Amino acid sequence: MKRISQEVETIIKKAKLCFVATVNPDGSPNLSPKASLDVWDEYHVIFAHIESFNTVENIKINPKIAINVVDFFRRKGFCLEGKATLFQQGTPEHDFVGKPLWENHGSQYLVHCAVKVKVESVKSLKSPAYKYDEKVTEDTLATYFSNYYNNEL
Repeated sequence: MKRISQEVETIIKKAKLCFVATVNPDGSPNLSPKASLDVWDEYHVIFAHIESFNTVENIKINPKIAINVVDFFRRKGFCLEGKATLFQQGTPEHDFVGKPLWENHGSQYLVHCAVKVKVESVKSLKSPAYKYDEKVTEDTLATYFSNYYNNEL
């Protein structure tokens, strides 16, 4: 089991969006965006199953999961790999993911269950810009992409 560092937690909190990969029964990939990822403790992350029916069905068959979370302005992040467990209504895990969702977006959102992942590995993800351009820093990339995306809105 891999400990979740402060740097990983910071990116999870800032990114607001991640992508969860599971394996379909036929072996093909299933990739699903999630906006509810949070840190449960130093060894687990957790997210809400709102409309993640394929993801949850895949977890029931094969609990292996990968989550990419990236600060897309700074072009860096992490891939978390581990095994997922489902928690139904009435559990602390369900309440943990449901409460902020309902407070921020309303009680009309149904959380079918919470998906808690025991993190077994953490891999760093970084843009090649960090390697190939010696002038690149987190701040220069953040400024560039903030301007880029604001111009696209």
